[in-house]
Amino acid sequence: MTTIRLLTEAETLKALPDLCEILSDCVNDGASVGFMEPYQPSDAKPFWQGVARAVGTGNVLLIVAEIEGRVVGTVQVGFAAMPNQPHRADIKKLLVHTDNRGLGLARKLMAFAEREAARNRKTLLVLDTATGEPAEAIYEKLGWIRAGIVPDYALFPDGRFCDTTIFYKRIA
Repeated sequence: MTTIRLLTEAETLKALPDLCEILSDCVNDGASVGFMEPYQPSDAKPFWQGVARAVGTGNVLLIVAEIEGRVVGTVQVGFAAMPNQPHRADIKKLLVHTDNRGLGLARKLMAFAEREAARNRKTLLVLDTATGEPAEAIYEKLGWIRAGIVPDYALFPDGRFCDTTIFYKRIA
């Protein structure tokens, strides 16, 4: 059975082993999510500790997918920090462990993220993703609107340049 839920700061810290494994798995599978190969689960610990702090301050919502009590997927909703953007949030780091892909977890995580953003009075969501990668097609299927492509925006974990597609979605 799959459970989709928000984590508190303490729950995020408790879930560090699973979260670190997911991030390592995705980076080593080629996901351009800010980190370079080789990337071990232990390398991910400082990142997730920072996310836990951001959850604790209310700047980030951390949403996870759990199967039999194990975290196998995650996405974040980051609240815009500037005073002129109280209506906007950023979707960050949609990650599903390769062993658990094809189960609809990305769709479930994104639906939950959109509901939580709306509950927090956000009306505009934005995200970026590597152009031409599977996640790009997922966002389009979920009704996100392509705003444009930025060439050579980032690197894939193996060091190759990747273009980035910017998406947005208006919600409730």
